[in-house]
Amino acid sequence: MYGKSYSACLYGVDGVIVEVEVDITNGLPQTTIIGLPDSAIRESTDRVKAALKNCGFRFPSRRVTINLAPADLRKEGSSLDLAIAIGILLTDEQLALPAGSRLIAVGELSLDGSLRPVAGVLAMADCARRQGFDAIVTSSANADEASLVDGLTVYSLPHLRMLVPESQREELSAGKEKRYEFDADGLRYAQIASEESSIFSATHDDYADVLGQEHAKRALMIAAAGMHNILLSGPPGTGKTMLIKRLSGIMTDLSENEALEATKILSAAGRLNHVRHGLVRRRPFRAPHHTISPSGLAGGGSIPRPGEVSLAHRGVLFLDELPEFSRGALEVLRQPLEDRTVTISRARAAFTFPAHFMLACSMNPCPCGGGLDENGQSACSCSPSTILRYRSRISGPLLDRIDMQVEVPQPPPSDLVRPGSSSAELRERVLFASERQKTRYRSLNVECNSQLSGTLLRKHANPGREAQVLLDTAISALGLSMRSRDRILKLALTIADLEDSNEIRTEHIAEALQYRQMDRRMRE
Repeated sequence: MYGKSYSACLYGVDGVIVEVEVDITNGLPQTTIIGLPDSAIRESTDRVKAALKNCGFRFPSRRVTINLAPADLRKEGSSLDLAIAIGILLTDEQLALPAGSRLIAVGELSLDGSLRPVAGVLAMADCARRQGFDAIVTSSANADEASLVDGLTVYSLPHLRMLVPESQREELSAGKEKRYEFDADGLRYAQIASEESSIFSATHDDYADVLGQEHAKRALMIAAAGMHNILLSGPPGTGKTMLIKRLSGIMTDLSENEALEATKILSAAGRLNHVRHGLVRRRPFRAPHHTISPSGLAGGGSIPRPGEVSLAHRGVLFLDELPEFSRGALEVLRQPLEDRTVTISRARAAFTFPAHFMLACSMNPCPCGGGLDENGQSACSCSPSTILRYRSRISGPLLDRIDMQVEVPQPPPSDLVRPGSSSAELRERVLFASERQKTRYRSLNVECNSQLSGTLLRKHANPGREAQVLLDTAISALGLSMRSRDRILKLALTIADLEDSNEIRTEHIAEALQYRQMDRRMRE
């Protein structure tokens, strides 16, 4: 006898449909799983056998062959347990699905037949919808997550015994051999109004709490408006961390597609289990500790999982005390900052994770922190060689990829009594600039100024004659690279958007240049 069911597994952060083929023939009792299963899937034989028997179903006492197609794709995890169990029941004629239904089954089985949640159900459900499936059967703990995909019927299955209608469960418990019907009505999931997720949200504190530092607030507003990378440098206690931690509060909310992307990554990383909420709407904000490894930052492992750069997709990756991170960890950022993806190659496959994030960093000017003494003089005790060694931990190519480098000095006492710009005021201007960019790029695969390159950059960021002369003179005088030139142009375009200007003027180039002067200073 031959039968099949459908399931899905994770491939990076995307779902892949797996066809579970079951063949039951006469012969000595033996169960074989083929199709490149990992150890967790090979062990599913014992879990499925125990679960079926403990629920009242029978496990065939014949030769059972299970093929996982496509056979050349490595399958990992325990998400195929439920589909294997349903495939055996269908092939052995113990269960009948509704005629014409196309559904996938995703879940891990316990020995008693209860369903455990698995990671990545959102990605699997989204893949199923795009492949033409109309329903998904999954554990109750994953039902909220699967229901985030529109156009897909969700069946919430807490226990394998509940596959059959309640009127037939007494016969099932008694071990009566018959073909049971799938309880489509009893398992149908009724979506509950979702709660807003705050897993990725930064603090809700306001920029009005930060006294002074108006120039740094303006720089962060420009960074948020165009998704530009930014570095704040200054002595301890000047508010660098406070300023950056409030950055996500002035950024635009995620669009529908961006929210789905961010939530799929969260799901693949196993962060949505046992949590009832809708799509992530706030920009992700990730702040890893400086002891993080390169794999923790970029992703990796024997079974590659997304790292911090992917968890910060469409949001902010905050690296506090940038020179304290290892050189290896910092250098893995170079490729994601350019390509906005991370590719992790293994012997059996190559995995690509999305990594479109804004890099926000802070650092002290020297190892001791510098700062001023009680007389207003520099309190730095570091030698020039020590400062040079400290700053050289940040490579020139990485610094080139940071659009804005802003000094944050100790504010004068007079600034500490003035009410500063609030997050609401800054956010309003960011939204205005963002709308201009959406209008400008509505027919292009571009969402913000920082994504421009090549022909598109020359077309949309074309300064006037005087502004061009200023830019060329500054590039030559400061010894900046051509990459820096492009980033200055993109930065000037964002400043022009904030000023509601249709052209890049001299003052926009001049302000953008101010945010690059640390480039040369850190190379000296």
